Amino acid sequence: MRRLFGAGLVFFALALGALAGPLGGLLADRFKRRPLMIASDIVLGACVLLLLFVHNRGDAWLIYLVAVLYGVVGTVFYPARAALMRVMLPEELLADANGALSIARQGLRVIAPAIGAGLYVAFGHNGGTVAILDSASFAGSALFLLTIRVAEEKPEPPEHHFLREVTKGIDHLWHTLPLRQITVGTTVALLVAGFTETLIFSVLQALGKSPSWFGVLAPLQGAGSIAGGVTAGMVVKKLGETRTVGIGLALFGLCGVLLAVPSLAVVAAAFALAGVGVVWLIVGFTTALQTRTPLAIQGRVSAAADISLSVAQAVSIATGAALSTAVDFRVLLLVMGGVVAASALYLLTRSELMIIAEVVPLGGD
Repeated sequence: MRRLFGAGLVFFALALGALAGPLGGLLADRFKRRPLMIASDIVLGACVLLLLFVHNRGDAWLIYLVAVLYGVVGTVFYPARAALMRVMLPEELLADANGALSIARQGLRVIAPAIGAGLYVAFGHNGGTVAILDSASFAGSALFLLTIRVAEEKPEPPEHHFLREVTKGIDHLWHTLPLRQITVGTTVALLVAGFTETLIFSVLQALGKSPSWFGVLAPLQGAGSIAGGVTAGMVVKKLGETRTVGIGLALFGLCGVLLAVPSLAVVAAAFALAGVGVVWLIVGFTTALQTRTPLAIQGRVSAAADISLSVAQAVSIATGAALSTAVDFRVLLLVMGGVVAASALYLLTRSELMIIAEVVPLGGD
């Protein structure tokens, strides 16, 4: 129980650091993005090495400190990356590039369990070795960024006072109708989507499987995510960002319903569907933010959207864990599926309003 509590505190620390999103987004809009990403890698690589000083429970505060710093620096790196892609690529290639990025990320999720198991066998409980390897990965990222050649203009100086500059991302997100619709629909869905983080273990128990079976099923989600990444660009070009996000949510909602079915084959299929759905959602959302936002505020808009989604997901994980002690997991999965499906339906019926919004500014949904 103490270990579970400690793990929960690490995730809380990550979420706490992510609240610096508005400031991180502002930094991403005030400096050239490639040097900023390199600096972020260097800072994170140094932060991870603090774990070398963790020797007993009394040093656990260092783990939480690193988690907070990880969250804070991430609010700079990821908005800067989104903006750098806008600089490097023409608009028509952004969806394909976001899909390729998802393939790389999800591909690593497939092989990560095997790598983790190999490190455990090789080094046992020697966390210092893992910390050094993790730090080296950030150094590798910085070196790759150094090889990129991109003509990046220096961002314009601020035009307004500090608070107005910080909140520009939130303002743009709310007053740009398609972005507001996508953000609202996805945020509502994520308020329940996190239930699966806890309920999946109830599903495995009902199937007579141990929690370790999650490691068997997780690669299926990774494989589905790769398939989603391969097709995401095509889907966005054919259906548009909003419908792509809506279909992604619909697939994830279906996943919640399928997880309630007492069949290992059906549950395995649910994992694969979830992988496709999540990637279509991410690629559609990210591409919408990039194509419907001026480059000058790209970082702040990305950060604002990320905070909304991250807070909703954190709330749903905590709520799902609490409700799972009093409500049957099948009921919670069906509720989750229903709410996510409703969000999907909302987005899938927004297409006409989006077309009108491009011609005549609308004041509401």
